[in-house]
Amino acid sequence: MIIALDGPAASGKGTLARQLAAHFGLRHLDTGLTYRAVAAALLARGLPLGDENVAISVAQNLDLGNLDRNQLSSHEIGEVASRIAVLSGLREELVSLQRAFADQEPGAVLDGRDIGTVVCPDATAKLFITASPAARAKRRTDELNTKGIPADFNEILVDLERRDERDSTRKDSPLKPAENAHLLDTTEMDIDSAFRAAVDIVERARNSAVS
Repeated sequence: MIIALDGPAASGKGTLARQLAAHFGLRHLDTGLTYRAVAAALLARGLPLGDENVAISVAQNLDLGNLDRNQLSSHEIGEVASRIAVLSGLREELVSLQRAFADQEPGAVLDGRDIGTVVCPDATAKLFITASPAARAKRRTDELNTKGIPADFNEILVDLERRDERDSTRKDSPLKPAENAHLLDTTEMDIDSAFRAAVDIVERARNSAVS
């Protein structure tokens, strides 16, 4: 079983993906971390950020089962990851790796921005997780403040809106719902409500696939 979750930053898709993976006994991959891992390696080694061949070489040595979310969570890494995500050759390499991860038994939950449309178009269940920009900015601000990291709501809101624009208008694999994705707007939901709604969607999709 493959569950695909797409959506913009801070929509809650990562938390939901981890919960769904635990609930259904599947492996989980935050595909955004694959881009962040490449970005972190480029930064750490002082390698050029615009050289696609260098980025591809780094990607080929990634271990997708051993990506450290905490080590890859910095704003700087996120900005570089968003920049290199437009490199077509790098995207092709990482999509190939992500598909290979998803195809291993017993299946997986993948979250990102092009899972249902590009990476796993035949996923058992596809969800597009969204929320208003203001709600997402508040979540990200609260998350950083909880970690003791100073965060300005307005700066984060502007940054999220800029990333939304960049992700939804890029030429390769733009951020958009798959045609048969189930839309889940979490703006007014707490995480428990969103999780219950997501489980219901997956169960219906799985039962439909079996029947």
